[in-house]
Amino acid sequence: MRIPALISNLDLIPGYERVKMPTTNNLNHSSSTHSMKGTHMNTQEKTLHIDIPVKLTEVKVVFSVASLSFEGDLPASLFHLQLIMNDISNWNAKSQVVAVFHTNAGHVTLHDQAYNSDRNIATGNPYEKLVTDLMERGVQVELCGATAKAHGWGNAAVIPGIKINTDAMARTTQLVQEGFVKISES
Repeated sequence: MRIPALISNLDLIPGYERVKMPTTNNLNHSSSTHSMKGTHMNTQEKTLHIDIPVKLTEVKVVFSVASLSFEGDLPASLFHLQLIMNDISNWNAKSQVVAVFHTNAGHVTLHDQAYNSDRNIATGNPYEKLVTDLMERGVQVELCGATAKAHGWGNAAVIPGIKINTDAMARTTQLVQEGFVKISES
């Protein structure tokens, strides 16, 4: 079984420089070097054996993202979405993947100008490229309508292609009733 590079967008993480990523069944990091903000890490020889390999022919999943937890500088929910999309691609599986952003994570769906206004900054939405890459790979990204209303965001505030649903609770309930597996991210 081939283990894919887990993050296809490491170069989008500020200060991270990708030097070499493993691509074999047993992950041998004999002399991989990664650089993070000037710190170099050399990994020793490490082997990872997968005891419970998973290969699915169909994936129906909804990610409910209420807040952002981080894996380093990358929101874990975006990392996990990348991970499942890599798996789906490797399995050649039929899939429907929906990500519903709500509550304290709704701002992830905003385009740069709206993000700047909402967050009182001038740097733009640091997650926009990650989100649009996921959308290009087939993830349907949605914003909770109740979250948008609470923040005063209109349809024009979101990244093009993102859909606004009635509210996250109703939408995830609908998808679960349609046979989707719900993954809650916080």
